[in-house]
Amino acid sequence: MPMDMDKATATARAAELRQLINRHNYLYYVLDRPEITDAAYDALMRELEAIEAKYPDLVQPDSPTQRVGAPPAAGFVTVSHAIPMFSLANAFTAADLREFDQRVRELAGVDKVSYVVELKFDGLAVSLQYVDGLLTTGATRGDGSVGEDITSNLRTLPTVPLRLQQPYTLTVRGEVYMPKATFARLNAERQEAGLPLFANPRNAAAGSMRQLDPKIAASRGLAIYFYNLASIDGVNLTTHADSLKLMREVGLRVNSDWVVLDSIDEIIDYCLAWHEKRHSLPYEIDGLVIKVNDLALQSRLGYTAKSPRWAIAYKFPAEQVQTKLLDIEISVGRTGTLNPTAVLEPVTIAGSVVSRASLHNADLIAAKDIRIGDTVLVQKAGDIIPEVVGPLVDLRTGAEEPYVMPTTCPECGTQAVRAPDEVAWRCPNVSCPALLREGLIHFASRDAMDIEGLGPAMVSALLAADLVKDFADLYSLTQAELLTLERVGVKTADNLLRAIDKSKQNSLERLIFALGIRHVGAKGALSLAQHFGTLEKLMAADQADLQQVPDIGPKMAASIVDYWQVEANRRLIQKLIASGVNTRYLDATALGDVFADTTFVITGTLPGVSREEAKQLIERYGGKVTSSVSRKTNYLLAGEKAGSKLARAQELGVPVLSWEEFLALLPAGTV
Repeated sequence: MPMDMDKATATARAAELRQLINRHNYLYYVLDRPEITDAAYDALMRELEAIEAKYPDLVQPDSPTQRVGAPPAAGFVTVSHAIPMFSLANAFTAADLREFDQRVRELAGVDKVSYVVELKFDGLAVSLQYVDGLLTTGATRGDGSVGEDITSNLRTLPTVPLRLQQPYTLTVRGEVYMPKATFARLNAERQEAGLPLFANPRNAAAGSMRQLDPKIAASRGLAIYFYNLASIDGVNLTTHADSLKLMREVGLRVNSDWVVLDSIDEIIDYCLAWHEKRHSLPYEIDGLVIKVNDLALQSRLGYTAKSPRWAIAYKFPAEQVQTKLLDIEISVGRTGTLNPTAVLEPVTIAGSVVSRASLHNADLIAAKDIRIGDTVLVQKAGDIIPEVVGPLVDLRTGAEEPYVMPTTCPECGTQAVRAPDEVAWRCPNVSCPALLREGLIHFASRDAMDIEGLGPAMVSALLAADLVKDFADLYSLTQAELLTLERVGVKTADNLLRAIDKSKQNSLERLIFALGIRHVGAKGALSLAQHFGTLEKLMAADQADLQQVPDIGPKMAASIVDYWQVEANRRLIQKLIASGVNTRYLDATALGDVFADTTFVITGTLPGVSREEAKQLIERYGGKVTSSVSRKTNYLLAGEKAGSKLARAQELGVPVLSWEEFLALLPAGTV
């Protein structure tokens, strides 16, 4: 705020800021559809706070600076928080952190304070209550005093224990989040389905947890970390660090990346180190939280009207860069969607060089008025998917060209179509070469038939040589045919043929997902396979039968029925069956507990899977996962940046497995 702003100007600007911030609160908290970045929102709030600090009589009871959040959305039962869920004050610089520390020490009347520093997860804040060890209620933050009852949705999360290890009555706070890889898959599926995309993992987590149908939340691959023990009956704790340890002991998932530090210099160094380290995490964080460790001192320091005096959030600077948008190209997805992609002057974002970025759909390009030749802001959604935030209009020269979405498919020239309820334009030509290429890539992908070696380059080579005209043709390929391809030798050919042959043993859910039926994801495919047992029974089911299956709604049911009615699809199924592809569901429990009496420790970053997903897989086959390596550990499952646990395993002679070696221990076709 300009220091010379007079009272009249300040009054008008404060009113404008209140209106802007309230609108963005509504978009963020109620509609789950934010329009601006966190950094832009924080700038608006700081400006209003500065005006109200200079002119205190301008502070109004309904000012955004006087409240924690936004009111609950209609459609949910409300829950009153017995202990308010306060928001945190923000720090953006080292100076802000030093000021916080000085304020704490002055209020406490001491020279030195010990702090706990934790990761600040970027998701949906929730409060859970356990009575005698049983989960009774879960709610969103809401306005801090009253939230929305989302107990049914929280119960669907594998990381939320329904019963604690000990029968405590307690209230705990946590953050529901969506892993980066899950977010990428969800948005890819939504883009193929012609649905609006989520802006970021936080937005996706909030939108998923605030669904009235718990099955939707259950299908989204969400997880939770707990970070604060708000109350507990019959236990006296002295430090926040002790409360984190107790939460872990009773079965609540606490992130291991927290430290106790005794000086503000150490805290500043720790925060700065996480600027780059955060990109290696499988989930998003937008900063760190610094809390006074001594619980008695926390109580003495108390709260302001909206935040605790004993804690502060250090926020990372926004990772956005500007570059030139050189062109917009169209690619065709496996379901025919025409996907616009920005071609950029190469620029480094979050540690990697980016030259292409998603523009999502024609409506978004028009709404943001993005033009070819614009200087644009680019960021990584979820730190993984480059996207164009918008143009820098003030830098336009007049030479920029408005973008016009093509009316025909760039691959086959067919007139594009758009359904009334979708944002995507599509190529309706089922014989379009792009649909076959993208369909084959999907068919061979990890969550589908998992054919190692059959990536985009190999698929393109097979199509260029006219060796494959549909999915089933893969199973009739020969070594002689593969050796005709450029840069394919005997070893490569034999490895690919073995991988293709191995995929015949997959359980039915993989085949269903691999077929690429619109709206049918991996979760829905598993539900269908478990319910019907065989492909024959699935193909005989009508819409009413299908809607009896968990996770299958009217839209998905109609899409499945429509798929079987296409003659070309029925011929494809017959070819796959004739090739020996399994069409039955292989119940994992019938395969035996291959990891019975086996203890694992997981460390490092695993390829394409979170540690929690790996843990669930081990437990599914009868194994046990512990947090530390000991002489009782049977295997260490190690990914990249394994660290001290790897050294400890090597010291004790504990066998170390890579992800690929671990998968090899499982029965063929069951993962």
